[in-house]
Amino acid sequence: MLAPAGAPSDAEAERGDRTMAYRHTASFGKRQEFVAIAELLRRGFDVYMTLVDDQQIDCVIRQETRKGPVYQDIQIKAGSRYCAPTNFGRFAGMRIPDPRPGYFFIFYSEPAGAYCVMPSLDLVRLASQNRKGKNKGTYTIQLARWRRRTTEVRPRPKFDRYRDNFDLLRWGSRHGGSHEDHAYSVRRR
Repeated sequence: MLAPAGAPSDAEAERGDRTMAYRHTASFGKRQEFVAIAELLRRGFDVYMTLVDDQQIDCVIRQETRKGPVYQDIQIKAGSRYCAPTNFGRFAGMRIPDPRPGYFFIFYSEPAGAYCVMPSLDLVRLASQNRKGKNKGTYTIQLARWRRRTTEVRPRPKFDRYRDNFDLLRWGSRHGGSHEDHAYSVRRR
């Protein structure tokens, strides 16, 4: 697993270097987007980055099929080791306005040291949706658990099929899409 670039050292954290801690917190998500994109490139995906994230899409991957190119939208979410231990592996307040084939989430939990690649249709089925309050309609999912007794963080076995499974993004895989979904993908663009 790649370590987050620019993370404060343990000495800086112990020293209480507030400037470095703030910079780490403020840029953690963006750095992890780049790390996840680098992982996609390393695995042979053709990645296109968006300039703004106003549609909950951080990048688009393009794949060639016999019927032409197929594009899949990717949203990247990251959880830092500097959050409360009970929140390790928790991704909350996610807006998913249009779950659909060809729309994927890549989660990275720094404390668990693991990626989770999940189709948006599976995410809305497996996550809990807030029913009331200021976050009404948003989704929350707990992909890892912190064990107080041992202080270790472990990905939940319930989500093993998604753990580091970048093959789900490959066109024609079980959730990566099919030629029937291709028409949907082309209409959406």
